[in-house]
Amino acid sequence: MLNLKGYPYGLKSLRGPRGNCNCMCLFLNLFNFYFFVCFRLVVTMAAVDRFSLLYREISRTCSFYIEALAIVGAWYTVRKCVSLALDTYSALRLHVIPRLSGKVDLVRKYGKWAVVTGSTDGIGKAYAEELAKHGVNIILVSRSKEKLEAVSRSISETYKVETDFIVADFSKGRELYPAIKEALKDREIGILVNNVGIFYSHTDYFTNLSEDMLWDLIHVNIASATMMTHIVLPGMVKKKKGAIVNLSSAVCCQPTPMLTVYGASKSYLDYFSRALHYEYASKGIFVQSLTPFVTTTKMLAFSSIMSKRSVFFPTAEEYASHAVSTLGLSIRTTGYWKHAIQFTLGECLPEWLWAWSALYLSRILRKQALAAKAK
Repeated sequence: MLNLKGYPYGLKSLRGPRGNCNCMCLFLNLFNFYFFVCFRLVVTMAAVDRFSLLYREISRTCSFYIEALAIVGAWYTVRKCVSLALDTYSALRLHVIPRLSGKVDLVRKYGKWAVVTGSTDGIGKAYAEELAKHGVNIILVSRSKEKLEAVSRSISETYKVETDFIVADFSKGRELYPAIKEALKDREIGILVNNVGIFYSHTDYFTNLSEDMLWDLIHVNIASATMMTHIVLPGMVKKKKGAIVNLSSAVCCQPTPMLTVYGASKSYLDYFSRALHYEYASKGIFVQSLTPFVTTTKMLAFSSIMSKRSVFFPTAEEYASHAVSTLGLSIRTTGYWKHAIQFTLGECLPEWLWAWSALYLSRILRKQALAAKAK
């Protein structure tokens, strides 16, 4: 519909000065009206034509960028698909194929003897038993002589391997390492498992920890693995084969409040393991960092929830069975496929969300532990 709002004379000017029809005036007004209508039509058509041209020019210019974005999108999709395929293959190679292909000859691959610290309970004991199943002789290192004797006898009788033990309380500091070094000097150590570690009595704030607890965390969780590796590694380098397994923890995945010092000590082991592997891989030494999530051991006895076996919390025996099968395949792994899923999801979370969730859960666990102590 044509807009006549801009017509300069108005419709009333089609009449004469006294309302009478004037032929000449009528003719002039009609001519002016016709000219005005034609002018508006021409302007409107020109505007439409310019817009159409502009649109075509913009489309022609943008087509390059659209094609470029399509290429980028296709490249991103291909990368993600390839990454997913590689991750799937890696998971199968690490957690499925070894379980189906049978036992690896660990004695031939690494050596006759394995040293396992913290080996009278939990993951350490279960790992020692798994190595014994592969025919590896076991040297147990722990602080309780009675437990050492019992576990040593049990492994020897059950798996028909040689066993020995060393009584050592790693919280004592550097004074005990000369005796350990002397006890191991004539043994062909092929595998060292640095499993010994301590945990808080329950999740707690940093300032609530005693000085004794802080020093114990440093001596047991950090110094023990460092010094045991320093004792055993030269012999491995000399025979150009060997494996070192350091038990870290999934809490090193992200900063975990109320487990601050424990998490920091496990982060040290994770870094130490990976760096040491690259340092000595050319000399035939394999160093592995194990980063498990929760396993049902005595270490978590303060929590009625986390100390019970569930779909997500395997037993120490179940965990060790999977972890040993990853030896020689991955320098950093959770050791258990369900834990691998949890670890991947944990790394995907924003740091603030991980920290907030950990703080919320830690406060609940602390409250439960304090309530249990008060009874």
